[in-house]
Amino acid sequence: MLVMHSRNPNNRPDEGFDVSFLNQTAAQLSAATPLHEVLDEVVKFVTTVVKCDSCMVYVLEGEDLVLRASKNPHSEIVDRLKMKVGQGITGWVAQHLEPVALGECAYSDARFKLFNELPEDRFEAFLSVPVVSGGRVVGVINVQNRTRHQFTEREIKLIATVGFLVGAEIERVRLESENSVLLDRLATRTYLDRAKGILQRELKVNEDEAYRMMQRESQDRCKSVKEIAEAVMLSDDLRRRFR
Repeated sequence: MLVMHSRNPNNRPDEGFDVSFLNQTAAQLSAATPLHEVLDEVVKFVTTVVKCDSCMVYVLEGEDLVLRASKNPHSEIVDRLKMKVGQGITGWVAQHLEPVALGECAYSDARFKLFNELPEDRFEAFLSVPVVSGGRVVGVINVQNRTRHQFTEREIKLIATVGFLVGAEIERVRLESENSVLLDRLATRTYLDRAKGILQRELKVNEDEAYRMMQRESQDRCKSVKEIAEAVMLSDDLRRRFR
């Protein structure tokens, strides 16, 4: 499990914090840690070393930035709230790969997008930093304060470093997810081809008819076509085994 400790027992921003300490966490990022655990640790770490009332992490999934972790409890919107790249300050940061730091009246910025579900939308200060891997954006870290707060260069660099480290982990999980989808599609195609061959042989139908039969069974039984194909293959195997 990825663990990011700040060496700060009082759980307050540590002005003496050495940014180079973050490099010690890099070796841990290669561990097969679930993404949500990594992001939760990032939130804990950021809110420990930077003074803030809110920290949220968005992950780029397709064309959407999806809220995946939050310091404040938002169970109703975490994993559900989405915005497009270029939309709002968060989307602007993802599009331009540049941080935005607003010390006051962040909600008055022309790029700001209001989400009525988020009380943080009325917070004064807003810092948004891109999470980058291999030169491409993979997410955004947002830090907010209820009252005015001028974010220092140190705070911006610190969160950018966190983003750099966690970016590789987010990209790893994304690639694993894509590979899993591709493997599942390949397996489905293989099962379908085998099942169609069995139906063609046993029922004397052509390939299109065999496929349509499995589609009808899929709809009638509320099962995926892959599950129907597996059932056809299992039935054929049992029939052959006990003849």
